[in-house]
Amino acid sequence: MKVIVLVKATPESERGEMPDEKLMSDMMAFNEELVKAGIMEVGEGLHPSSKGYRVRFSGKDRFVINGPFTETNELVAGYWVWNVKSMEEAIEWVKRCPNPMTSDSEIEIRKVYEAEDFGEVFTPELREREEKLRTEIQKQG
Repeated sequence: MKVIVLVKATPESERGEMPDEKLMSDMMAFNEELVKAGIMEVGEGLHPSSKGYRVRFSGKDRFVINGPFTETNELVAGYWVWNVKSMEEAIEWVKRCPNPMTSDSEIEIRKVYEAEDFGEVFTPELREREEKLRTEIQKQG
């Protein structure tokens, strides 16, 4: 099962404060464990929301909103994509993670939708189109 693991933002991450060398080393060691276990597909940190944008949809209208965004507890500072056997396995890995922030922090784990989750609406034609997209993405990567 594929999960996305979201590192929630903190006031420090929103100020753009970088981790110290020890935290960088601890996180690198954790990432190396994930890769050796065959779990980690990707992991990235994100710049503060002050460098980001949101696009709000209302009918046919689109509105661009410049960051920063004020609700730090709703923001994401980084993420991983993992392939795990169960949600319990993902939780156990997160519990082993060094605190990714210099203050108290939170990590959220969410299951990624898979084809079978969509039922009948994900027709054979749509499945074929998705597979072509995945193949094209791999070629580009």
